[in-house]
Amino acid sequence: MSNNSNYDAQLNIRIDNEKAAAEFVKIVTDLWFDKSIELMLFRKPLLDQSTSEILNTHNYARKIVGQPITIFDTLLILQELCRVDIAPARMDVGKLASEWLAESDNYGDVSSFIQDKLSDFIGKDKLKLQPKDVVLYGFGRIGRLVARELIRKEGRGEQLRLRAIVTRQDDDESIIKRASLLRMDSVHGDFPGLIEEDLENKMLIIDGNPVLMIAAKNPEDIDYTAYGINNALIIDNTGVFKDKTALSRHLQAKGADKVLLTAPGKEIPNIVYGVNQTHFPPEDNNIYSAASCTTNAITPVLKVINDVYGVEKGHIETVHAYTNDQNLVDNMHSKYRRGRAAALNMVITETGAGKAVTKAIPELEGKLTSNAIRVPVPNGSLAILNLTLEKETSKEDLNETLRKHALAGDLVEQIEYSMSNELVSSDIVGRTAASIFDSPATIASSDGKNVVVYVWYDNEYGYTNQVMRLAKYVSKVRRLRYY
Repeated sequence: MSNNSNYDAQLNIRIDNEKAAAEFVKIVTDLWFDKSIELMLFRKPLLDQSTSEILNTHNYARKIVGQPITIFDTLLILQELCRVDIAPARMDVGKLASEWLAESDNYGDVSSFIQDKLSDFIGKDKLKLQPKDVVLYGFGRIGRLVARELIRKEGRGEQLRLRAIVTRQDDDESIIKRASLLRMDSVHGDFPGLIEEDLENKMLIIDGNPVLMIAAKNPEDIDYTAYGINNALIIDNTGVFKDKTALSRHLQAKGADKVLLTAPGKEIPNIVYGVNQTHFPPEDNNIYSAASCTTNAITPVLKVINDVYGVEKGHIETVHAYTNDQNLVDNMHSKYRRGRAAALNMVITETGAGKAVTKAIPELEGKLTSNAIRVPVPNGSLAILNLTLEKETSKEDLNETLRKHALAGDLVEQIEYSMSNELVSSDIVGRTAASIFDSPATIASSDGKNVVVYVWYDNEYGYTNQVMRLAKYVSKVRRLRYY
């Protein structure tokens, strides 16, 4: 075959793939807005993705499962999903495609395959959701990212509805400045939508959604019902109220129902979603903490390792992006080293993540020590877990264990398995998983008793997604799941 003929053949293949990906994108969008079905491909988000991103995600899928999954395989699944009456759900089309490739001989066609696999999902009466009003109390780094996610994932409005944002001031200048901070972000990029200030009515119009801007000095002083907000979930992003007594002040406000703190809390359930949320059902609890970003990153991986191999002891060192509680230039600070210029220095400091893990995994009590190093990057962090195990293992065996748990089980939303030899901190910015397990970096001792594993995490966006998962659980608006 001549070079020209080969080029033309490859060009035609590329065009066919691009056209299939374009149809794939349309169906993903239609299923989201028409049926409240959110799709992913081995936990990679598919909504609002370009055709190139969709094809690249399929390449990732082929590598992680070792199957020749193509865009045409997944498109076949999506086309069938359009024909079936499915209840609101979150499902992995990669898992479905993988099962179809392995089991297609057992079914006459893809229709019978879908009818069998999704029998518990078919029929809108399978799940009826009562939407939950959400109020963001405080509007800092996490508050603004939560706002972005609430708007991006509103869909048909059947789950969480962002109704208001509470800050100390609601004058025109404050509203304009907060809108600007939501609109543009130096780390996560511009908000991919329209944000307008309605100063007369003291609200932001975000992609057509009216969001009230409420000024208050005390949480108990607000009457949310006066704004048409009822039984609301209050997500506290201030970092000011941290214990049960202080956070209970939110529940004194008219129209408030539950409280979720986006920081570690005292005397309240500290939840790492995917690990211990079922121990604290929404029927029995009104106040929750989403723990810390580091706790959310290390706990899922530690749970897998402890469940499979047992942990005798270990040390956790977090290499963490600098945060707003450090100084921009050398100045007085309540903690000695955090007073030094954050963007110029590596700063040794403490972390409570080692102890916090035990709230989710009690059997690790007294087995872990921990410390932290703040480093001059604005976002993207790394946890290094140096562990002594009860059972011997090898690098290959440990990696395979984490790969399996990243693909199936209770922690598929929390753990992403990375095979890249080139992964660096900027690469994990924008990842939705709480833990990105760096498989090439794993170290195991010759006797198989000591291992060192590296877990990356977007300490802002990855944590925000954990907050969102917990918010849906607390609000009882979790959709059916297939992954």
